[in-house]
Amino acid sequence: MAKYASNTESVKIRAAYNSIPIQLAKENKKFQYKLAQRGGTAAIFGAALEWLGFAGVVLKCERIAQGLMPIAVYRDVSSFKLYMSDVGLLTMQSGISQQTILSTGEINNVFLGAVTKNYVAQALASQRYGLCYWTTEGTAELDFVLQKGDDIIPIEVKAGSHTKSKSLNMFVTKYHPAYSIRVSAKNFGWENSIKTVPLYAVFCI
Repeated sequence: MAKYASNTESVKIRAAYNSIPIQLAKENKKFQYKLAQRGGTAAIFGAALEWLGFAGVVLKCERIAQGLMPIAVYRDVSSFKLYMSDVGLLTMQSGISQQTILSTGEINNVFLGAVTKNYVAQALASQRYGLCYWTTEGTAELDFVLQKGDDIIPIEVKAGSHTKSKSLNMFVTKYHPAYSIRVSAKNFGWENSIKTVPLYAVFCI
């Protein structure tokens, strides 16, 4: 990094990168500049985030205001989440234990959900999908929304096998997609136009 960025910019890049686990641990995972540095703003960290993105270190997932096609025109560039481009980097950076990640039982660990969503973001990005998420003005938030041909596909991600989702139901009721996808610990299935995809098979989406 020091070879390609100035010393001042390197400090900002490191601060932004080091803040990602903290950003993803929040209930509202929208990137907040103040968590990278007290008093941080887009003007201060904009170039640093661009550097991380172009270097392939992070994945930007932008908010969309509408679940309509084409989703690119509904992106809110000022509201986004940052995932690490490799979920292994996130686990190392956060210090989450291997036992927590590899456990086959239901674990009450909020950050495990963030790790799972980072894994899904990485898998979707590897298939050249643009990463977007959807929120309402209230509390509903849908993890990912993809455009696949002429279809808009909402995706809800769950770390375990408990798969109830108010946000997915709200999106479906409002936009009536051809089908939805729920990624979880459950096996393949299909019910009420929701396709269940197990975590190990995200590459099949």
